[in-house]
Amino acid sequence: MILIQPVMAADDSLIPGYLMNEIGYGAIIAMLALFIVAMLVLLRALRVLTKITLRAQGYTEEQIIAEMKPAKKVKKPKTEVWNKLLSLRPMSEEKELIIAHDYDGIQELNNPIPGWFSYLFYITIIFAVGYILIYHVFGLGQLQYDEYKTEMARADIAKKEYLSKAANRVDETTVKLVTDQAVLTSGQAIFKQSCVPCHGDHAQGVVGPNLTDDYWLHGGKINDVFKTIKYGVQAKGMPNWEKQLSPKQISDVANYIKSLHGSNPANPKEPQGEKDADDIASKGKTIAKI
Repeated sequence: MILIQPVMAADDSLIPGYLMNEIGYGAIIAMLALFIVAMLVLLRALRVLTKITLRAQGYTEEQIIAEMKPAKKVKKPKTEVWNKLLSLRPMSEEKELIIAHDYDGIQELNNPIPGWFSYLFYITIIFAVGYILIYHVFGLGQLQYDEYKTEMARADIAKKEYLSKAANRVDETTVKLVTDQAVLTSGQAIFKQSCVPCHGDHAQGVVGPNLTDDYWLHGGKINDVFKTIKYGVQAKGMPNWEKQLSPKQISDVANYIKSLHGSNPANPKEPQGEKDADDIASKGKTIAKI
């Protein structure tokens, strides 16, 4: 520290700063080494002093060595620990266990089953009796096949919940044109409840346009129909159904409307809007199955 102090204070020294730092670190290391050497010398001196004291007290050289280097305790072999835990007799005691009779040179050992093993056996019997009473006599618990059916029923409920949530995640960018009968039936019910006053009971058009021909005011693709139902066209009296219908319901009724294309209802309203190329191409193919 004495050598370091000038490094920190004297900026005008002729010795570079980094060299002074290295000198300081070297000094610290040297002091630590000196301290260790001093401790070793002190320890050696104590050992010599102890020997001299013991000799003065009449100890022999062997006794002095025994005092200064006591024998390490002999660890018990691991096998002895396991033998105690498992109540086993060691192999060294095998001769003491031999029974006095002999059958054609074959001898037996008097080595009974450990107590813990017997208790474990009794516990398994009690467990088996309890299991039979609970599951097979009183029916308090489900057997393996019943548990399987319960798990499958739970999985089916979870699957339906997931699918219902997934169905409601649809929007105008992800809606798909489908012909699934369940979807069309659901869409037909919604159409009759909400759309008939303006579009007619067969979508032939009343106040609103005919939805069965090739002409569309706001696009005839499934995405366009979904978007028109969802957001409405306020300027032409088409309300938005975003808050009244769920995304799945809008998808269902949009698909139902698309399924009516080419159905040629009686007394159709005159065409409005522009022809949709997809509808012309698919005319005759998409006929309502309701």
